[in-house]
Amino acid sequence: MARTELLQVEGLSLVVARTELEVVKNVSFSVAPGEIVGIVGESGSGKTLAARSIMALEPPATRRAGGSIRFEGKDLAQLPPRELRRLRGSRIGMVFQEPMTSLNPSMLIGRQLDEGLALHRDLDAKERRALILDMLRRVGIKDPEGALEAYPHQFSGGMRQRIMLASVMLLQPALLVADEPTTALDAVVQRDVLELMVELTRARGTAVLMISHDLSMVARYTDRIIVMCKGEIVEQGTTQDLLRQPRHPYTQKLLAAMPRRLPKRDLSTSVQPIVEVRDLVVEYRGRQGFFRKESGKRALHGVSLAIKPREVVALVGGSGSGKTTLGRAIAGLLDPAGGEIRFGGRSVRRGSEDWGNYRLNCQMVFQDPYSSLDPRMTIADLVREALRLVPEMGHREKVERVSEILHDVGLGDAFAGRYPHELSGGQRQRVAIARALVRRPAFVIADEPVSALDVTVRAQVLDLFADLQQRHGFSCLFISHDLGVVEQIADRVIVMQDGRIVEEGDRDTIFDQPQDPYTIKLLSAIPALEAAANGGVRLRWRFDDMPQGDVATA
Repeated sequence: MARTELLQVEGLSLVVARTELEVVKNVSFSVAPGEIVGIVGESGSGKTLAARSIMALEPPATRRAGGSIRFEGKDLAQLPPRELRRLRGSRIGMVFQEPMTSLNPSMLIGRQLDEGLALHRDLDAKERRALILDMLRRVGIKDPEGALEAYPHQFSGGMRQRIMLASVMLLQPALLVADEPTTALDAVVQRDVLELMVELTRARGTAVLMISHDLSMVARYTDRIIVMCKGEIVEQGTTQDLLRQPRHPYTQKLLAAMPRRLPKRDLSTSVQPIVEVRDLVVEYRGRQGFFRKESGKRALHGVSLAIKPREVVALVGGSGSGKTTLGRAIAGLLDPAGGEIRFGGRSVRRGSEDWGNYRLNCQMVFQDPYSSLDPRMTIADLVREALRLVPEMGHREKVERVSEILHDVGLGDAFAGRYPHELSGGQRQRVAIARALVRRPAFVIADEPVSALDVTVRAQVLDLFADLQQRHGFSCLFISHDLGVVEQIADRVIVMQDGRIVEEGDRDTIFDQPQDPYTIKLLSAIPALEAAANGGVRLRWRFDDMPQGDVATA
């Protein structure tokens, strides 16, 4: 029986108008009604540009140089602007990567959800409100009535993504384009959002084009996969066949870059901890106004942990679990309301005699290097700034140290005179690591250092980080929601929930024999890709043989 296509892209080419540089080259693919197709590739592969061109949302600096896009038999390039606007939202919907930039921060959620219905559906206000409330319930918003009167900033990232999905699915589109829909979400929320998306689309026969660099999620939820590299499709096929036996070297490279558990390191268990936290409490004050006062929130409830020399301790948990707050408090960026931080066996607190030495020996690598690097400073100046409070080093010694660390992180002197905007995301993260290590600290806190990187760059940065840690011998608190990364890099794992530590132990014990229900739920949320023959991988859910009731109670 002949296959009926909902979307047909044939020979699509996009060029940068000013330079005529071809950024999408002769791309052809199709999507059938009800089918879920994934597009994967590194940053800059052209996957988002190709997907956005379906709705004519490519950047103004680009233009279509060739090819056709047919949707429901119509050539979209030939449609007048008014008819194309009718298709957007009503027949083709899009979920963007960051819902906070897609939702209007100055508009109530109810008004934003009503906007599309009022434009595309012949319904009165009462009927539209009923549909909106029903959809909010379906996407898991506990108080739909209250949500209509709230603003986007009053919701978590996962809730905003659910609202964004609700706004798109309200119009019952035939095709949903999902551009990195779960990149910034933690493991449990990722699975919830994707399961919800699949449930809503399958119930209504909606086709999905999912753009992502998360290969495990694409492997779990798609029927077919398209692999793009440098603007071209290098391979496509059914998900099962492509994962089992990838043919193109680039596909094999992507799959080989997936995090894998390394052999357990032999670390001494009898040495004194380099950093110790005892009963740490952090509270955020409530806001005061003329007519009311909002109560504060306790973010950490008496947390205690110890990190030994050369040890990498991973801190994992869902959004709002307190892991970043704990990292910032240990780094001295937040003032705790109670508890004690000890460094080298001595208590340190702001204003104490040992505080300055501790702060120089405790450095932090932030999640987003672009926002943590001053755009007005060169790379050399940014790295050298960390040596400003080392009076015993002269100017020449500082220049030599900066050159040495830039070579250590794989950049070299050629990057010294550049500015942050002239570097890729992976290169900026290398600069952030160089700035943290140039002082040769004893302790480093890495807060989601690879969450924004694609799979191959992430693998390079992780290998670099492990190599530097082995050579320089610093201890590390590695904060992450990517359990694959944690499984590769950590010696020990600490699991947090609601500002408390619920479980801790060595990596193999936590991943293979977790005890706490929340840890089981966290590990069960993300599928694992295990190496198979012929350079392929196989998909496996952790603890999939465990009764679901045991997990659901977490």
